[in-house]
Amino acid sequence: MLECRYITKVYGRKTAVDHVSLKIEPGRIYAMLGPNGSGKTTLMKMAVGLVKPNSGGFYYKDQPVGTESRKEVAYMSTEPYFYSWMTIQDVGKYYEDFFEDFSMEKYNQLLERMELTPDMKTKSLSSGMMAKLKIAVTMARQAKVYLLDEPLNGIDLLARDQIISSILDAVGPEVALVISSHLVDELEKIVDTAIFMKDSQLVEVCEAEELRMLQGKSIVDKYREIYGHGGEE
Repeated sequence: MLECRYITKVYGRKTAVDHVSLKIEPGRIYAMLGPNGSGKTTLMKMAVGLVKPNSGGFYYKDQPVGTESRKEVAYMSTEPYFYSWMTIQDVGKYYEDFFEDFSMEKYNQLLERMELTPDMKTKSLSSGMMAKLKIAVTMARQAKVYLLDEPLNGIDLLARDQIISSILDAVGPEVALVISSHLVDELEKIVDTAIFMKDSQLVEVCEAEELRMLQGKSIVDKYREIYGHGGEE
């Protein structure tokens, strides 16, 4: 469905992504894991054509990513990307204008679930509320692939289950979901495949069930094994 082939991205003297090849298949949930600076965000941005690789390519249904693939691939970035004058209702209208697959009905349902109201100004939202808004507007699309970069950032512990449940509602046999996160233990119970990035390279791709059955390890165990002492140091 979505595939990168020997893709490399260099910024000046820093290699952000180094010869990575990866396939994302429908009907599966992927966790993209690794410390800050490991290349996760750059990889996601190349997947939607926001960043151009120096070599290699990203393909959606065997065609180079671009205008057509954006119609079916939804991306949620870590950065705020709404104008300060916007209300939450304006954000929905903005997406409705850009994406044919955007459902205002679903958006309003997600807002209610997230305890957000359409009249709220984006500039007055807390980090947690902004995180919820980004999830709501992204998941209101009827996309085939969802790429969520750190969707749980700023979300308090009590709200995470609700957020994860809202995200999982979009998953089906024809949909692929990729979640980048530092909260490895939060993803353990929902992901099918873990993608481990380190120093701009793809270190390992593990099937969660095989990891548990054949090696007796959890994804958290594997994370500690690869990155050492919990990973973030």
